[in-house]
Amino acid sequence: MPEAATLPVLDAAILGEATRVSTRALDRFALSHDASHYRLVPRAVVTPQDAAGVARVFAAARQAGLPITFRSGGTSLSGQGVTDGVLVDTRSAFRRIDIGPEGRTVRVQPGATVRQVNARLGRHGRKLGPDPASEIACTIGGVVANNSSGMACGIEQNTYRTIRSMVLVLPSGTVIDTAQPDARERFATAEPALHDGLLALRERLLADLTQVDIVRRQFSMKNTMGYGINALLDFSEPLDILTHLVVGSEGTLAFVAEATFDTVEVLPSVATGLLVFPTLSDATGALPALVDAGLATIELMDAASLRVAQAAADAPPEIGDITIVDHAALLVEFHAASAEALAERIAATHDLFAALPLASAPELTSDADRRAALWHVRKGLYTAVAGARPSGTTALLEDIVVPVDRLLPACERLIELFAEHGYEGSVIFGHAKDGNVHFLLNERFEDPALLARYERFTADLVDLVLGLGGSLKAEHGTGRIMASFVRRQYGDELYDIMRAVKRLCDPTGILNPGVVLTDDDRAYLSDLKLVPTVEAEVDRCVECGYCEPTCPSKDLTLTPRQRIGLRRDMAMADAAGERDLAAELRDDYDYDGVQTCAVDGMCAIACPVDINTGDLVRRLRAETRNPVLNAGWGAAAKAWSPVTRVGAVALDIAKAVPTPLVRAATTVGRAVLGADVVPAYTDVLPGGGHARPKPGGDPATADAVFFAACIGTMFGPEEGGIGATAAFLRLAERAGVSLVVPEGHGSLCCGTPWKSKGFLDGYRSMTDRVLPALLAASDGGRLPIVCDAASCTEGLETMQSIAASAAGLAPELRFVDATEFVRDRMLDRLEVTSRASSAVVHRTCSTTALGVNGAIDDIAAAVAESVHIPDEWGCCAYAGDRGLLHPELTASATAREAAEVVSEQYDLHLSANRTCELGMTEATGRPYRHVLEALEEATRPRA
Repeated sequence: MPEAATLPVLDAAILGEATRVSTRALDRFALSHDASHYRLVPRAVVTPQDAAGVARVFAAARQAGLPITFRSGGTSLSGQGVTDGVLVDTRSAFRRIDIGPEGRTVRVQPGATVRQVNARLGRHGRKLGPDPASEIACTIGGVVANNSSGMACGIEQNTYRTIRSMVLVLPSGTVIDTAQPDARERFATAEPALHDGLLALRERLLADLTQVDIVRRQFSMKNTMGYGINALLDFSEPLDILTHLVVGSEGTLAFVAEATFDTVEVLPSVATGLLVFPTLSDATGALPALVDAGLATIELMDAASLRVAQAAADAPPEIGDITIVDHAALLVEFHAASAEALAERIAATHDLFAALPLASAPELTSDADRRAALWHVRKGLYTAVAGARPSGTTALLEDIVVPVDRLLPACERLIELFAEHGYEGSVIFGHAKDGNVHFLLNERFEDPALLARYERFTADLVDLVLGLGGSLKAEHGTGRIMASFVRRQYGDELYDIMRAVKRLCDPTGILNPGVVLTDDDRAYLSDLKLVPTVEAEVDRCVECGYCEPTCPSKDLTLTPRQRIGLRRDMAMADAAGERDLAAELRDDYDYDGVQTCAVDGMCAIACPVDINTGDLVRRLRAETRNPVLNAGWGAAAKAWSPVTRVGAVALDIAKAVPTPLVRAATTVGRAVLGADVVPAYTDVLPGGGHARPKPGGDPATADAVFFAACIGTMFGPEEGGIGATAAFLRLAERAGVSLVVPEGHGSLCCGTPWKSKGFLDGYRSMTDRVLPALLAASDGGRLPIVCDAASCTEGLETMQSIAASAAGLAPELRFVDATEFVRDRMLDRLEVTSRASSAVVHRTCSTTALGVNGAIDDIAAAVAESVHIPDEWGCCAYAGDRGLLHPELTASATAREAAEVVSEQYDLHLSANRTCELGMTEATGRPYRHVLEALEEATRPRA
């Protein structure tokens, strides 16, 4: 890969001032990683701000002779999102979502995720038709580009069937909104060759009935191989044909700046069951009757899948008690508009289920926990197999489709192929009612012998699928992996029509060359991703990108996937002797990868293989910690009470001094000692807080131990407030709840300040004092320990978990966040005497990790008539003092949520952690405070 200084430069005069261009190695290498098993490093990363900007990028790329690839969510699995040319970031500036009347339509830009769109549609009882499993991270750009479908939508509600209109940017630079009344005339005038050429291709296809039959058969099932030339049959107007050809074209024909969908109804009443059969033949034999019964979802799992699921500690009884031999299972689900309609559907299947040759008794359940456990069997397969793969191997998640009546021989032969080619631990699962199955392989591409094995396996797979009349790609797109086989699947004539479509739309061939169509029979063996062994936190990563939407630094520096990918890049650069590249990456990684990571753990919640990139960053901080600072923090751990009081007094003094003077002093300190050492001062910071409660109470008669967080001592409440600690104590008194405060409480801390900064000596010192004190106060673990700051509750849980795994210390301790404790133990004992009209709630990373978002919402609902949870809520990245050290991180993390909050007026602005409240106050200019403070005010006795 050439260095940035020698790379061709896109003409800035053509691009315009608004479009950002980066040739920095860190940016280019970070975006070389996606969910596929291909990897190319772009020559430049370009970030346009609108459709017109994309048109200018097309012009600049043509002039420079560089190809273009679009990148949004990076969740595509077939290699369609990587390039060694110009990578166009279509996520950063393209996230708008406009809901149509009653949610029946939605107009979306390509950078919004499916989950974000459905969250907004859900208020109207609607959702998108496509329901890909990667909905947490996959974006609308990919949904359109890959003609996404999913578990339930089939081909009836996929992207092709539910797309209503698009704003298209053609390679020529023409921008067309197909929803406009004059769009057809404008298209014919602006693009006459394309307009007339599409009509000619339609006539050519219609004239050959043999080819028409092939197209009809190919697209009667899920099929994302090649171009969707069924559009030439389904539509007669050239613009309609083009719109539907672009669906599934993987960024090779045009850029979709906006897409408008017809939405589908959400059927809220759901029942789920696991049907276990003695054999795969029995399971597939039951499919026709199950499909006729109207089941929305029928997910197949083979015997290897069931063995993986059975090994889990939480395996459901349907498979937990059987000896798996040749068994298979179908995870089935009914969706209905009401509980009554659902009950009728379930009753109607009684005789059907009774007649099936099942290995265990079936049960359909609507219980949320039971349903989640059953789905964990299916969704946990990828986690279990990919997460346990050998270090240095790449996980390949593939998909195929065959006619449903040929699913059995397809699966049986696949299992034989795994054995013949030595792929151990491979599992088959997928959407049985569509004849669409997925399978997982682990491969090591740097070994020539294993690469040859992969080539032989692919040849046998192609023979199998095409021999059964199927498609080599059902959902994941042709990409690079199957482009070499499009001609074989469709034949010369239809392949030539596809080639003609590409020439008409993209005559200079600048859009994503090598994807969808190629004349290179071995292209799928080029540019394969190599995965070096680096470190435990890195080696499990499959680079799926599920972590990215939740990451607070995603719009400022890097995401967790990119932090991990760059660790791999640095290791490969070292191994290849590329010292300059390795040094450049390391230099930039310090700020982008380490300093601006909030270590909030939101990535771990989303990660399918349970990676907390924050753990990686904390370790890196520990390895590079300043010895003087380490000694200072170690000393602070032994005298924490006076340290917190000194901090509080310092804030009191700062509050009394003119802000410019304090800010000037901290600016000098940051310049001399470093921005990652000296916090920045802002006028949003409050004065110091109050001393923590004194020890007291009798464990024998108490209901709980109260551990008041030290951040309440450091940072005082909002003006006129009393703070979370005082609020909790008053609420406990009103509710008749007796509390114990531990001995030495003022000098104890959850340890997060030390752990997050990598000062492990101080962390161990604090652990050695905190856990014994809490064990004594809780009567040996009998009493729950309640903390009034969510991040500190999480910190205490983490401290206990680390100590228990390392030395078996204090495993009996039970920690409960104050919001959950008040909701469950106090709320029904309190009388609400006054309610606000409205409240907006900022959920935090810690309340999410602790699973107590519902508690905050419930308390907010008790104190306000209406409660709003921002669609754009996420971690504020204040992260203790991270928001003071790097205020740009919190500003970036909160920008979208803050814009949503300030667009309306609310009486109350609530959260559950003092530093998060400060971050949101800074971002919005509105006074955020702890939800318990609002409850305390709302339950004060009437005068």
